[in-house]
Amino acid sequence: MSENTMNKEVKNEEIDLLELLRRMGQTIGRWSHYIGRAFLISIVFLLKRWLPICLSLIAGVGASYLVKERSYPFYTSDMVLRNNILSNADMISFVNRLKAYSLEGNTSALVEALSISPDQANGIIEISAHWIIDQSKDGSADYVDISDRHDVYDTINVRMQDRFDIRAKIISPNDLTSLRKGIINFIQSDSLFQQRNRVRLTLNRDMLSRLKFDILQLDSLQKIKYFEETKNRFPQNGGQVIFLQEQKTQLIYTDIYTLYGRKQILEAERDLYKGTVTVLSEFSKPIKRSNGTFYYGMKVIPLFLGLTLLILIVISNRKKLLEIYRRY
Repeated sequence: MSENTMNKEVKNEEIDLLELLRRMGQTIGRWSHYIGRAFLISIVFLLKRWLPICLSLIAGVGASYLVKERSYPFYTSDMVLRNNILSNADMISFVNRLKAYSLEGNTSALVEALSISPDQANGIIEISAHWIIDQSKDGSADYVDISDRHDVYDTINVRMQDRFDIRAKIISPNDLTSLRKGIINFIQSDSLFQQRNRVRLTLNRDMLSRLKFDILQLDSLQKIKYFEETKNRFPQNGGQVIFLQEQKTQLIYTDIYTLYGRKQILEAERDLYKGTVTVLSEFSKPIKRSNGTFYYGMKVIPLFLGLTLLILIVISNRKKLLEIYRRY
């Protein structure tokens, strides 16, 4: 009896599984049918009303052009800085104080921070610092994360830790030179940054002195080893000559070359990267304005098209909407 009961339960479970799969297939089929039907209805709807849709697109382009002509032009330029003293996260956060000032319209704060005239400060639309992304970890800069949407857990495309980008949006491109000097002075005038840079240069100088001393010691070590080994090979009062273990001189030269390499790296850092930050790429003077017709069209055209479609849908279903309105 127990075996028959178990067989019946197994059969019921198999039937339930088949029924579940059948119902899932039916549901997927119905949804595919509804989606296909909705797609065809939408295509027919758009084709029947192509004239007002095209007119809305033309109106959107015209409105974008009018907005462009009536608005002040602004220009965008980028500068890349090398960070010499602290992490990029801290430096980007520090520079983005200027972004807060510019977005708030705090002209007095910009004048004080950048040491520029009020007219130049009024011409600043935005100053912002961003991460530079290295794709495939090949050590070269690939793009700037303007939208700040990079996944920090991405191990293939990584943030570069030795440099960052500063983007400026200004009304007059002629102010870029003054803006560049103001940003550099704003960073280097920070007292904590100055102290850290002095400590870095002091450590660099001390390490260079030690490396020079070690190189001289290793350079003369081989001669000392040679004479000591030669002396030990001859008996003092007559007797058998004892040959000690042969000195491996090539290891000493390898150490000397290693120290020379470290010394050259420190000397390059001392001579090339003296300040808190180092300019790797200057602001370039833009020729074309950033807020052209395409800039405004990306916002205006979808708005016109969306309003047109909404009006067309309401007109096409006005009877049903009136019935619903009267009913409720």
